[in-house]
Amino acid sequence: MDTLEDLNRKLDGAKDIKSVVKAMKAMAAANISQYEAAVASLGDYYNTVTLGIKAYLRAEKIQTVIEKPGAGKDEDQTVCVIVFGSDLGLVGQFNDLLSGFVQQSFNVITGKKEIWVIGERIQALLADAGLNITKSYAVPVSIDAVTPLIQSLLIEIEEIRETRHLKQFYVFHNQPKTGSSYEPVLQRLLPLDEKWMQDLMAVQWPTNTIPEVIGNTVTTLSALINAYLFVSVFRGSTESLAAENASRLEAMQRAEKSISDMLESLGKKFQRLRQSMIDEELFDVVSGFEALKKKSDR
Repeated sequence: MDTLEDLNRKLDGAKDIKSVVKAMKAMAAANISQYEAAVASLGDYYNTVTLGIKAYLRAEKIQTVIEKPGAGKDEDQTVCVIVFGSDLGLVGQFNDLLSGFVQQSFNVITGKKEIWVIGERIQALLADAGLNITKSYAVPVSIDAVTPLIQSLLIEIEEIRETRHLKQFYVFHNQPKTGSSYEPVLQRLLPLDEKWMQDLMAVQWPTNTIPEVIGNTVTTLSALINAYLFVSVFRGSTESLAAENASRLEAMQRAEKSISDMLESLGKKFQRLRQSMIDEELFDVVSGFEALKKKSDR
C-alpha cells in the first residue's frame, strides 16, 4: 500500500512530466505555424514552376519526352528511395505509418531498392524490416536548415545519376491533412519521362494567352528543371515537418490530459490517505484521553 511519502513522490514526478509535456506542446505549436506557412507558399511556387515548364514545352512545340527510358529490365534497375521521417519520438504513429506505407509500396515499385532516410526513428523501423539503408541524414531543426539538406540531397542525386546511371527516384513522406491528421504519400521524382510529360500536359494553363520564352531556351529549361526538382524535394521535407509537429502536438495533448487525470487521481488518493491518518491520530488521542479519564475517576 502506498504511503504518504510514496504518493507525494509520484505527485512530484507527474508534475515534472507535465511541465515537460507542456514545453514540448508549446514547441510543436510554434513550429507548426512556420512549417504550414512554408507548405502553403511552396504549393504556389510548385504550381508556378510547373506552369513555367509547360509554357516552355508549348512555346518550343516539344511533344517528346526529355529523358528516354533506360535499357534493361525493370527488375535489374536500381531504384533510389528518399524517406522523410523523424529523429525524435513522442509523435504517435508518425514513423510506423510511414514505414508500413513504404514497405507496401515496394510491392509495386520494381527494381532493386536503396534507401536514403532522413530521421533516426524511421531508419530504425526500415532497418528492422530488412530494407537496404545506404544513406542517412538528420532531420532539419528549423525551416532555415531545410535548404542545406535539400541541396545536399540534390547533389547526391546528380552524382549517382552520372556515376551509376540511376534513373528512378521516389520520395516518401507524411503529408498534413485538415486538423492534426496526416497521411503517407509517394512522389515520383525522376525520371522526367513519358509519364512525367503526360502528367505535366494535364495541367491547365490559367489564361488564354499563349506563353513565350524570353532568353536562351537551354538555360531557361535547365533553370526550370532544377527549380522543379528543388521545390519537389523541399515541399516533401516541409510537409513531413508540418505533419510531424502536428502529430507531436496531438500526442502531447493526449499526454497532458492523461497526466492531468493521473494528478487528480493521485491527489484524491493522497487526501484520502492523509485524512485517514489524521482520523487515526485523532482516534488514538481520544482513546488515550478516555483511558486517562477512566483511570483518574478511580
